[in-house]
Amino acid sequence: MRKILQDDDLEFAMGNLLRLGVIISSIIVVIGGIIYLYKHGMQIPEYATFTGDKSMFNAVTKIFKGLKEWKGQAIIQLGIMVLIFTPIARIIFSFIGFLIEKDLLYMLLTLMVLAIITFSLLAGTNIV
Repeated sequence: MRKILQDDDLEFAMGNLLRLGVIISSIIVVIGGIIYLYKHGMQIPEYATFTGDKSMFNAVTKIFKGLKEWKGQAIIQLGIMVLIFTPIARIIFSFIGFLIEKDLLYMLLTLMVLAIITFSLLAGTNIV
């Protein structure tokens, strides 16, 4: 009797998910880089004193606000967010696959990994 999902099917889907996430994030970053260079490419840098960039895109809401204004930095940050959330999507889809297969042990392990990653991301934002 054939399982609903074979292990090969799950691995193939997860590989495609990771591949697609990296490709999409790369395209977003390149588009953001082109827009940034188009708007700021001719600016002369100030080499006499070093002043770091203001971290204007350190919150998700600021990134989406910057997207509305077509800011290149915000688009690049969106690409990085997509890249960060690609493995998280893989974990979520793995959990769904294990749920369909009714594999309790791997469901619990996947939830533990997801909880650890979620806690790590939230700890970096001072929410936790």
